[in-house]
Amino acid sequence: MPSFTREAARNPFILKISLLAALGGLLFGYDTGVISGALLYIKKDLNAGDLAQSWIVAGLLVGAVFGALAGGRLADLISRRWTLLVSGVVYVAAALAAAFSQSSGQLVAARMVLGLAVGAASAVVPLYIAEHTPPKIRGGTVSYNQLMVTVGILVAYLVDFALRDVGSNWRWMLGLGALPGVFLVLGMLFVPYSPRWLMQRGRRDEARDVLRRTRAGEDYEKELTEIESVLSEERRAGLGTLLRPSLRPMLVIGIGLAVIQQVVGVNTVVYFSPTILTYTGLHANDAIAQALSVGITNVVFTVIAVLLLDRVGRRALLIAGTIGLTLALATLAAFFAFHWQHSAPWVALVALVVFMASFAVGLGPGFWLMISEIFPLGVRGTAMAVCSVFNWAANFVVSYYFLQLIDAIGKAWTFSLYAVMGIVGIAFFVTKVPETKNRTLEEIERDLGAPSSPSSTRTSTRHRTA
Repeated sequence: MPSFTREAARNPFILKISLLAALGGLLFGYDTGVISGALLYIKKDLNAGDLAQSWIVAGLLVGAVFGALAGGRLADLISRRWTLLVSGVVYVAAALAAAFSQSSGQLVAARMVLGLAVGAASAVVPLYIAEHTPPKIRGGTVSYNQLMVTVGILVAYLVDFALRDVGSNWRWMLGLGALPGVFLVLGMLFVPYSPRWLMQRGRRDEARDVLRRTRAGEDYEKELTEIESVLSEERRAGLGTLLRPSLRPMLVIGIGLAVIQQVVGVNTVVYFSPTILTYTGLHANDAIAQALSVGITNVVFTVIAVLLLDRVGRRALLIAGTIGLTLALATLAAFFAFHWQHSAPWVALVALVVFMASFAVGLGPGFWLMISEIFPLGVRGTAMAVCSVFNWAANFVVSYYFLQLIDAIGKAWTFSLYAVMGIVGIAFFVTKVPETKNRTLEEIERDLGAPSSPSSTRTSTRHRTA
């Protein structure tokens, strides 16, 4: 099979579209990373206790639940492109409001508005990229979104580190978050509408022109006809509903991926990695410096995932990555259970790095890629929004209760619980999740809509139809 880089080089236009749209990932990435360091100073400046800190982190997640739901609907109504542009504008305003907050309450409110923009972008970016990209490189290009998330996290860690000794540093940390929103707004001015959204609106000539530019000499007329055929079938069925029996397998997969991605505790590691490292006895500034290694690992292994997803496949990386992060979580649990922070404090940092590397090649890009592929065109925006809502809701529960869980049952049992969730995830991926590499979105839709078992779905041929 041709490599991702070789195939992508044949079509620079699709790379431009994918990278500009993936700027939406910077919104979530920067804000996720920056709060982990800023929180160490906010709690002193605003006198924020554990409950206030939990809400400062979780406020964004509450907003993201509603943003994801609204984003999916807006993507179908006003287009994927305009939804992302509006999200960027909202993000800029909310980031500046957060920087000028004078109390914990004001900061929570600003972060809730930030969440609206982040949630909408998270639901729409993978959808927009997937609908533009040929099957042979779709895994890599959709994963640009996750790559931008990790780049945003790393940039935020670097900003936290650079500003650690600056007066009012947390305000600068949060205020600089407006820049990703500006980049997204500018980027959306230079990309086309999704060809599948154009077809839904009856704008066939425009859709053909977009496909012609993104297919680099391939048979785009055949794909155009296939999209038209699927839309026709969905119209005859009344466009369907997410609750109809034929969509249940897709919903189970999408919601399962959404919840599992969060209940393994990934965002507690991202939000609280400096805090976790202070549990080993490190000073706050030293913890921020060491947390940089977690951010760098995230970026490096996400790049590796981009190169592997279309070669190895989504399912194999999901399983392998979840096995790795489960072992890392078990190591963290043992670290705190046996008080290794006194004899081997480096073990915690190694475990965090292994956890992040494993997540970055599997669940990180895998969830967003899979939900952009498995749903029918007529409900794709809404379905991705529903999955995103479950993802953000699980993120909220895990992140909000992390500090409280540690107080209630201790660090060792908290990470043991996350490890158990990893085992559940492995079982789910083995039994329920199909392989989707090298297949058109319409082929995947027909296959998952067919009355078949997971095993038969995984072994189906590229041209199987229901």
